[in-house]
Amino acid sequence: MELGAFSVSLAVKDIEASKRFYEKLGFTVFAGDQSQNWLIMKNGDHAIGLFQGMFEKNILTFNPGWNSDAQPLREFTDVRELQRQLKDRGVNMISEADESSTGPASFMIADPDGNTILVDQHGRWRETMAQ
Repeated sequence: MELGAFSVSLAVKDIEASKRFYEKLGFTVFAGDQSQNWLIMKNGDHAIGLFQGMFEKNILTFNPGWNSDAQPLREFTDVRELQRQLKDRGVNMISEADESSTGPASFMIADPDGNTILVDQHGRWRETMAQ
């Protein structure tokens, strides 16, 4: 099962302080909008998201349709198919993608320790593929 690009989404208290800290570790801003309290930072193939005031705890994030540079993949497993496969394997959903929809969608699950996992398929892949 290929889940797509991986990152850790960090719930931060002060996005500027967190940005400065991760810059000291060699991360640079890759995407996002600090005025909207979110940034994506990269160090090589490693990505982290900094999110101030958007959720309570850290989240493991997978993005079907993207590689580690947030570039669209020509072939990938749609988020709704991943959801069906996981449900067939007995994984309980916290939230679900609408299986009758197409394009951007997401679902959330939790591991046995309560860590939240977000599988989030963005719309950017679709726009790029149409070009």
